[in-house]
Amino acid sequence: MVRKADKGDINALIKLLYQADAVHNGIRPDLFKSNTPKYDVQELEAIISDDSKPIFVYDDGGVVGHAFCQLIEVRNHRLLQDIKTLYIDDICVDEAVRGKHIGKALFEYVRDYAKSIGCYNITLNVWEGNDSASAFYKSMGMKVQKTGMETIL
Repeated sequence: MVRKADKGDINALIKLLYQADAVHNGIRPDLFKSNTPKYDVQELEAIISDDSKPIFVYDDGGVVGHAFCQLIEVRNHRLLQDIKTLYIDDICVDEAVRGKHIGKALFEYVRDYAKSIGCYNITLNVWEGNDSASAFYKSMGMKVQKTGMETIL
């Protein structure tokens, strides 16, 4: 059910990216434009070809979920330890099939993939106000690593 995305998945990915944008725009319309996917066709083609940015899809006779990831490595940094991290840039499950554990299957696949390539950890960001996403990630065993703060002027 979960596999690496290929170029044939691009239209389905864009559909899901519109849904992810709707969630973000609903929470922070001051930051996110409405009805705008994060990537276009050309950008998705490039990402799919980039092994350091794997995209995984949940395919149940059609793509109904995705996990965009980025491999981040720190080496020989003055302050930080050497570390290999898999950053989850975005997980989205089609709103028509939410609640069927597709997000869990995607997360577990990403976790297993990260372990298999020697990652120390998985990281991601959750926008304040996205309570369902925050609860989901906590149920997957994630803990707060750091907190971003702002003052709107």
